[in-house]
Amino acid sequence: MSNAIKAINVRNQFRGKVREIIRGSVVSEIDVETPFGIVTSVITTRSVDELDLRIGSDVVALVKATEVSIAKL
Repeated sequence: MSNAIKAINVRNQFRGKVREIIRGSVVSEIDVETPFGIVTSVITTRSVDELDLRIGSDVVALVKATEVSIAKL
């Protein structure tokens, strides 16, 4: 049985490399450098270990937003 993703229905996908990992005991913050800027994700530290994420790892950030707020500057 393969663990590879064969298809996914997410339009906002950003390929990039892991730039920084801030590990916590339960959750960790992952900064991904993409051609469009930095995308930050907060995931469980267990997932960081299971995905074997390291600085420089090639990843895809999948963004699904159910709400986008706008503030005037």
